[in-house]
Amino acid sequence: MTYLNVSDVTLSFGGLNALTNVNMHIEKGLITSIIGPNGAGKTSILNCISGFYHPTKGDISYGGKNLTHASPHEISSMGIARAFQNLELFRGLSVLDNLLLARHSKLDYNFFQALVFWGKASRVESENRAYVEDVIDFMELEPYRKSLVGNLSYGVQKKVEVARALTLDPDLLLLDEPMAGMNVEEKEDIVRFIMDIQKERGVTVVLVEHDLGVVMDISDRIHVLDFGQLIGSGTPAEVAANQKVIEAYIGEE
Repeated sequence: MTYLNVSDVTLSFGGLNALTNVNMHIEKGLITSIIGPNGAGKTSILNCISGFYHPTKGDISYGGKNLTHASPHEISSMGIARAFQNLELFRGLSVLDNLLLARHSKLDYNFFQALVFWGKASRVESENRAYVEDVIDFMELEPYRKSLVGNLSYGVQKKVEVARALTLDPDLLLLDEPMAGMNVEEKEDIVRFIMDIQKERGVTVVLVEHDLGVVMDISDRIHVLDFGQLIGSGTPAEVAANQKVIEAYIGEE
């Protein structure tokens, strides 16, 4: 079942095409990876899906809704969340406060209810706090919950970045190089969480990643970009045998 549909998407900056007529079909409940050499357009396609860029041409639909020209806020409200390659955290706030802040869009009460902080406002705040605490427990961040993010190791900060996206209770999670700059142990940790997010929380995952070993191990489907064009799609085995993909990564003989 197609969940997210990218149809003939072209993204241009002046006379330069970052993406050219890209078609992708993301199926619900799977881990789908987007790979390609540096500059292939991987982050550009995530930017289009999440509303940071709007395609010059083409359409993007999600769950039957057209999100081609939707804002990041509107897309977030549709159940799509994103963890960024470059950390988008508040370094001067604790892990707990970063995650609570990420839940602000779920605070469904008005000014007067907030002013007296009774009834609905109190209940919603309590529910949001419980949800954040559940994410902290799920991502094994209990030892760091009151620590300032800026004082944490890079690997833990990357976990917090993923946790921040999870606090939005997404149906679709976009992960932009969540393992970049990590050592082997930290990568194994994040891989385990990605698989648990899919299996235990029922979240559809779109992963951009350079580590081909990880991609081949955990992906159900893979799309390959090169110079902004889609050059291959399929299962890990199909992509590994695709001659265009082999040439893009290691060159022609």
